[in-house]
Parts: sequence; C-alpha cells; structure tokens
Amino acid sequence: MTTITTRTVEYPADGLTMIGHLALPSGTGRRPAVLIGPEGTGLNDFQRRRADALAELGYVALAFDVHGGRWFTDPQEMLARVTPLLADPDRMRDIGHAALDVLRAEPRTDPDRIAAIGYGTGGAIALELGRDGVDLRVIGTVNALTTGRPGEAARIRCPVWAGVGSEDPIMPAGQRDAFAAEMQAAGVDWRLVVYGGALHAFHHPPVDQTVLPGVGHHPLHAQRAWCDIVGLLAECLPVTE
Repeated sequence: MTTITTRTVEYPADGLTMIGHLALPSGTGRRPAVLIGPEGTGLNDFQRRRADALAELGYVALAFDVHGGRWFTDPQEMLARVTPLLADPDRMRDIGHAALDVLRAEPRTDPDRIAAIGYGTGGAIALELGRDGVDLRVIGTVNALTTGRPGEAARIRCPVWAGVGSEDPIMPAGQRDAFAAEMQAAGVDWRLVVYGGALHAFHHPPVDQTVLPGVGHHPLHAQRAWCDIVGLLAECLPVTE
C-alpha cells in the first residue's frame, strides 16, 4: 500500500471554523487534486477514508467540512441547517471556494488539475462551483441532482457525472429529468447513472442514528458508485508522474 500522510486543516467559511481532512500521496511532486464534499450530516470518518483512498491512488485529496466540525445524528437538526443552505447557491459557493482555496494552497497540489466530487449536500456544493465557472477537470456527484439558477449551468467548464438511486424519494424521477434538462440545455458533457433499487444515501454504510424515510444503504451499488467515481477520475484527471 502506498504511504500517505494526513492532517487536519482549519479554515473559515459560512461564519464557521471548518475542519477538513487533507490526505497527501507519497512523493514530493505536484499531483492532481480532488475536493470531496460530504453528505448533509457532515464530515465523518467515511469521507475521510475516501480522501485517504484517493491519496493512495496518487491524488491530493481534501474532504471538506460544511458544518464547522459538526456531524449531525438528529435528522431534523440536520435539515434545519441544510435546507436553507441548499436554497442559497451563494452560500454553497462560498463554502466550496473556501475549501478550494485550502486545496490550491497545498504545495503538492497541481492548481491546474483539480476535480470536485461530492455526496448529497457536498455534491450540490461541487455543482455550484461548476455553475460559478470554476476551472475544474470534472465534477462527480452521488445523490445530488440539484438544479441551479437559470442559465448558470452554461458556465460549467468540465464533464459532469451524477449517480442516483432509482428509488430515491428525495431525488425522484422529476428531479432527475430536471437535472438532465438543465445539463443538456447548457451544452454540458454530462452523464447520469441510475442505480436500480437504491434509496437515498445508498452509498453510505449504516450508522447508529435515526434516519429519514427513503434513506438506506445498498452495499453492492455503493461499491459500484465508488468504482464509477474512481474510473471517472482516471478518465478526466489521470495521475501522471
């Protein structure tokens, strides 16, 4: 296994002190980099391990924070924080840009080769960075079929990949259609993968907390979605020495 190094990074955003997880690959040279956005519950060890796994593949990876170090176990408390955030593209962009600045400031990062992937709320933030015209190599999201303000998707400068469960009541067929229509009208190079039988947050392993209706883990599709993300990065942001 490749030797990686990790560290906690603190930075201001959204009026909070965010606590991200930075993972660096072995070596000393610059490498392509990936922003990783967590689901609405916040940054936990699951997404930290995702950053570590990408560092093992040769990427600089930052799992960014959205709640100032908090991880919500009460879904209603989480919704009270996330719902107004998702309704405010500028707030989402500010959170994304703050994390992007941290990633770009890392000496191991190649600032011209950065991707953004995200899950749920973190995926919505990644999409808003694209709609804000940020120069990214690719955007990959799971359970994040949000649509933006009219016309702004035309500012997306990279391919967009999105995965969603077929039985996700939070991202139903109408939301899938709206997302596809937005991407197509904007001329984006986009792909949408629907994982049959999967609910919302199918990618996340079970946790000891009360969950919202329509949320459930699907181990097989979770692994498939991760492989799809890794393959997407290999295609659009290959690691080269």
